[in-house]
This record gives sequence, C-alpha cells and structure tokens, in this order.
Amino acid sequence: MGAHPGYPDLQGFGRREMKLDIQEVYDMVLYQIGAVDSFLKAAGKKLNHVKPHGALYNKASVDPETASAIAQAVFYFNRELILYGPADSCLMAAAELTGLRFCREAFADRTYTPAGLLTPRSETNALIEDETRAVKQVLQMVSQKTVTAVDGSVIPIEAETICIHGDGRSAVKIAAALHISLTEKGIIIKAPAFS
Repeated sequence: MGAHPGYPDLQGFGRREMKLDIQEVYDMVLYQIGAVDSFLKAAGKKLNHVKPHGALYNKASVDPETASAIAQAVFYFNRELILYGPADSCLMAAAELTGLRFCREAFADRTYTPAGLLTPRSETNALIEDETRAVKQVLQMVSQKTVTAVDGSVIPIEAETICIHGDGRSAVKIAAALHISLTEKGIIIKAPAFS
C-alpha cells in the first residue's frame, strides 16, 4: 500500500502543475502521507511506499528543490518508507541524499520522449491503450533495459516496478495481459522490497 500525494488540483486530477513554494510542497506531501497512513492504520494495514502523482511526479523528476521537499517530507514522516520515481531523476538523487530507499519506476501505459521523460498528456501519442503494445514495451524494459521513444529511438531505462494508471480505459486489460505474459516468461511478479 502506498501514498500517492499530488497537487490539490481537483478539476485536473492533479495532472496540472501548480505554483507552490517549496515549504507548501513539503507541507502538502506530509499532510497527504499522514492522511493515507491514518486510514491504513484504521484498516489494520501498513504504509509501504510513497509515489508522487501526476504533475508533482513530473516536476520532481526534473526539479531538485521539489524533489528535495518531497524526500524530506517522506523521511520526516517515516524514514523506512520507499520513495518511487524514475531512475536517474532529481527524485532519485534527493532520495539518496536524504537516506531513503528508492524504487525505480517505469510505465506500461505511457510513451517516452527521446530524453527519457514521459510524453506530455497534451500530445496525442502520450497514452498506450492497446494491451499488446503495453506488454511489448514492458518486456523490452525488463529484458533489454531499454524503451523505444516516440521518435523511434531506443533509450536506456531501468525499472524495479511498473505503473499502470488505474483510471486508464484499458488498465484492467493491460494488467491481465502483463500478468499472463510475464508469468509465461518466468518473470516473478512481486512487490518491491529492500533490506
């Protein structure tokens, strides 16, 4: 179970960047982690990780100050939590500087730019809704540690966890197809865990 803190952008589902100062980012992330943790405790469950959502995730990937505010909020709340984000990002660097465990993430249902960033949702080719294409992309990531960007170039990518957006039209189909394909290839599917 993880917390997925994001900008308080209700109309845009947290997928539009908001101009917040670094203290506001820290406070917002800390508050949202605490809220999720409280509900989990009430249900007898335990919080395992934190993954920034939407525009906050994208900003933290490339902005050291935003990444640091998130990592510090996670560390202050519970230094045992795992922070999720893209490999070789500002978020990964902030986690390492703060002393947090970090889990490198990639996406089954999103395309990538040649720079290794997620294609902005404003572009028509940003989403992958076909489960066959999503499975092909994940298998390439897992077996070759690369992904084919929107321009056809092949770029390196490292992932320990794969994201499928639950609000995507094909999320259930993609998850089922991935489960079948990865299992058939002998790839074990389990939650990331670090000692």
